Amino acid sequence: METAYFSCPMFMVSRTHLRGILHTVLPAMVTMPDLFRGNPWVKDKPRDEYENWLSTQSPDRISKDISTSTKWMADEFVAAGITTKFAIIGFCFGGALLIKTLADDHDKYFGLGVCFYGTRMNPSLASNIQVPVLFVSGNEDPLCPVNTLIDMEKCISKGSRTVIFEGRGHGFAHRPKSPEEDSDAETAFVVMRNWLHEGLVVNAN
Repeated sequence: METAYFSCPMFMVSRTHLRGILHTVLPAMVTMPDLFRGNPWVKDKPRDEYENWLSTQSPDRISKDISTSTKWMADEFVAAGITTKFAIIGFCFGGALLIKTLADDHDKYFGLGVCFYGTRMNPSLASNIQVPVLFVSGNEDPLCPVNTLIDMEKCISKGSRTVIFEGRGHGFAHRPKSPEEDSDAETAFVVMRNWLHEGLVVNAN
């Protein structure tokens, strides 16, 4: 029986690019809905336009899209006997969506979460999360304070883990800018793959 992963899109990287990364790293099916309805934030936009762009993305609509996609994935894969094991992965602002989704996961669709340098996360939601979360970030990422991740890990507990890469800033895993960052990105994805395999496959059997 296979494992399925639900990925929250991130800012400043195309869904095609991320899908390619995840399909290469994860020997499983990956569902990645277009939560920004064809209007994602891209790295070439002026930074001073960011807040205006964000205001066009309704949190209620995004939450509904995540719920709809999750239910579709569960109905399709479980009904077909493909899998009953799901994890959710979020990058950047997708990390904030991941935290909210897991905190609201009353139907217990997800067994694990993986958060890469999450931004705008609400730490107060951590106490409502009932499954382990792997946090991955760099210690030089101003958008994802290490102390926040450590506090959330302790609050969630249940086998959660925080992995911090020294000297790395925001987005190092999906857009490495040097051979050294590329090496750390590879390590980060191996950590994710092994952690998901252990949590959803090994411990589930």
